[in-house]
Amino acid sequence: MIIRTYLLREIGKPLAAMLVVCMALFAGYSAADFLSDAVNGLLSTNTILELITLKLLISLEVLVPVALYLSIVLALGTLYGNSEITALHALRVTPGMLLRHVMILAGCVAIGVGLLSLVVRPWAYDRLHALSRSAELTLDVDAMQAGTFYVVQNGARVIFLTRRQGPNGPARDIFVQLHRATDTRIIHAELGYPVAEDSNGRTDLYVRLKNAHIYDIGTAPGAHDQILTVREITQDPNRHVAEAPNYSSVTAGSLRLALSHKPADVAEFQWRLSTPLTTILLAMLAVPLARGRPRQNRYGKLGTAILIFFVYYLLYTSARTWVQHGMVASFPGIWWAPVLLAALTAFMLRGQIADLLSQRRARAA
Repeated sequence: MIIRTYLLREIGKPLAAMLVVCMALFAGYSAADFLSDAVNGLLSTNTILELITLKLLISLEVLVPVALYLSIVLALGTLYGNSEITALHALRVTPGMLLRHVMILAGCVAIGVGLLSLVVRPWAYDRLHALSRSAELTLDVDAMQAGTFYVVQNGARVIFLTRRQGPNGPARDIFVQLHRATDTRIIHAELGYPVAEDSNGRTDLYVRLKNAHIYDIGTAPGAHDQILTVREITQDPNRHVAEAPNYSSVTAGSLRLALSHKPADVAEFQWRLSTPLTTILLAMLAVPLARGRPRQNRYGKLGTAILIFFVYYLLYTSARTWVQHGMVASFPGIWWAPVLLAALTAFMLRGQIADLLSQRRARAA
């Protein structure tokens, strides 16, 4: 019990540190994608934080296994370098027992990864897509700046401000282009400013345009062009026609995917099922990769471990893409990639596996 606790603590310390670093790097990378939209007022700060959190939740099914994998390589590499593994062998801690302790930890982590893939992943993707659709239809007029084209609703509405003194201030020489079913409306106003109106317990923000010229250019057969001049007009920058979201495999529930035979659904469901298996296989593979000589640098095998992971992850994601596009049938599906990893792991662990089997036969006798 003492030795198992010690091993788990030695693996847990680099695991926690590596996971925090990976999450911070991924969050920073995700934030950079949304930075320009935040500056241009297309996304609010709360929306950006929620988007980053959701993307981070989705990434955990990959970050956790690789962090565990590299942490085992580092921790056991340190024990080999400090001759602690030799001392453990003197205490009758065999390589098979060491592998069993690692597998117990990997099994617990794999359960968490399985919950992330089967439950958290579809929920996070569904929320992420909902926020993305809302961001496409929402514009923060208080944060709009001069000299920037604001394109919302997939190009159905374009707004340009020639001059503005600052946030919340009035703007001058405003151009608005609206694509409608029968015509295209272009509005040019001398002055515009945001106006808040309370309705049904909530505050809606509108834009009031003064001294505006409206040009309706007909695009449908038989439509006529019109020119209007108005002293004042109020526009809703977020007005849109609600559309039903398209079906996506990543947002579908796992039970629904299990009953589907569509290639995209099959690929997504097999991916969710395979992530716990990948977690266990990578953790087991890390045990022989960490093996080294006394006083050897603990980072000696880290480069090889990273290379193996990148090759596997490339094959793993490629297998999912091939199944998703119907290039590979549902069987073998994406399973050939974990099978290759399992074969490599079994080959490198042949000594420890034989030791575990001999221990089991000895206890049975």
